[in-house]
Amino acid sequence: MKTIAIIGAGPGLGLSLAKKFGSKGFIVAAISRNPEKLSAIVSELKALNIEAKSYVADVTDLAALKQALQAVKKDFGTIDVLEFSPYAGWNTFTHVLKTTPESVLDQINSYLLPAVLSVNEVLPDMLNNSSGAILFTTGISAMFPLSFVGNGGIVMSGIRNYATNLHNELKDKGIFVGHLSIGTMIQAGTEGDPDVIADAWYDLYDKKDRFEETFPQGFDPSKFPNTP
Repeated sequence: MKTIAIIGAGPGLGLSLAKKFGSKGFIVAAISRNPEKLSAIVSELKALNIEAKSYVADVTDLAALKQALQAVKKDFGTIDVLEFSPYAGWNTFTHVLKTTPESVLDQINSYLLPAVLSVNEVLPDMLNNSSGAILFTTGISAMFPLSFVGNGGIVMSGIRNYATNLHNELKDKGIFVGHLSIGTMIQAGTEGDPDVIADAWYDLYDKKDRFEETFPQGFDPSKFPNTP
């Protein structure tokens, strides 16, 4: 069986991704800093007959994140799909006119550096096996500048640049790198229902016919509210 490691797994999109990939035969390794939420996720997955295990790690602690990923590989052999979607919350974003070096550094530490470390941990095995997938989930500021997420946009667009380079280097080596940029609030029963987003993600992963997509498709930044 294949294994997907979901970094930043929570009760919203993380759980929906776990259920979607789990329904396709994947073992789920859920990684986040909250043991209570992880326990609930694993319990729900096991009730659906999906094999799952949780690993507690704060992504800002690179040593702990590395240890968690190594534990996943020890438990299941390889990580076939890495999905990266930690989310620190709206309160971590600063308007571009109030963005400071410190606020940018917070985003770097909570998103950019963990992304690079995670790729470093899974890529050697993927290259050795000539297979695998690395999936980056970002906010829409990765694609379109939004002034109210000034610090986040700097880092999200940097992640997109990193993901694009990885895609270009790995597409002929049997490794898929994908990017889904979300332009809506994630909430059950709305346009941003996490189950619907998970379906879109799996479609992108399964078809592997394009590098990136926005959610919703054809996102129009002019219609995005100017405040969260």
